[in-house]
Amino acid sequence: MIRCLAIDDEPLALSQLVSYISKVPFLVLAGQCQSALEARAFLEHDTVDAIFCDINMPDLNGMDFVKSLTAPPLVVFTTAYSEYAVEGFRVNAVDYLLKPFGLQDFQRAANRVFERWKAESGRWKENTQSTTNNPPSTSNLSPSSLENDFLYLKTDYRVVKVAIADIRYIEGMSEYLKVWVEGEPKPIITLLAMKKIEERLPGTFMRIHRSYIVNLNKIQEVNKNRIILDARTNLPVGDLYKEAFQRYLQSRFVS
Repeated sequence: MIRCLAIDDEPLALSQLVSYISKVPFLVLAGQCQSALEARAFLEHDTVDAIFCDINMPDLNGMDFVKSLTAPPLVVFTTAYSEYAVEGFRVNAVDYLLKPFGLQDFQRAANRVFERWKAESGRWKENTQSTTNNPPSTSNLSPSSLENDFLYLKTDYRVVKVAIADIRYIEGMSEYLKVWVEGEPKPIITLLAMKKIEERLPGTFMRIHRSYIVNLNKIQEVNKNRIILDARTNLPVGDLYKEAFQRYLQSRFVS
């Protein structure tokens, strides 16, 4: 079980957080606080695995509170202001929930907390034959819930919301990424490492080359070592990634 601390200065918002935590089987509420100062006092005598923390709070805002912690737990920020998204990820937040958010949004963030907790705690071993590698089922999550997920990307002094399901492929170029989105003639160019965005993407994406990540749902054809998305777009499969991609193809063959 993942011990959580809920922090929000608004009683109704705090009550909602507490309610949502109670609905996720692998989360347990360790405490709830109405200010960052109260949360700091709580953490002086107790430990938690994750915190769900509002940003806009009096005296000490949530962002500065997390930065002040010497060993912060996993963090999900909640706020009504989208401009905090980029700064939130700079402090290595697991996720960012834009108010008002619903249970499905919260479940998505909780699943990301689970995956990070699993990776960092060492409690779970990688085993492709075992279902224990997945978070326990949360109430009424549809199979396509990840397809309705989104990312915030900073580009040209703006923060752009991008639906993950609409991403066709991602192309690395030095310190920048080109994110090619369905229906858009030009890519979104963002200053970000390939590894960072790879960590944020669901299993419908695969690294196929040191410079390319592809949305597997967008593949139309595979011709030798080329992945064809449409008549004008084909991507190479790098030598280091051939074996993993072939395993994926074999798992989908109909014979």
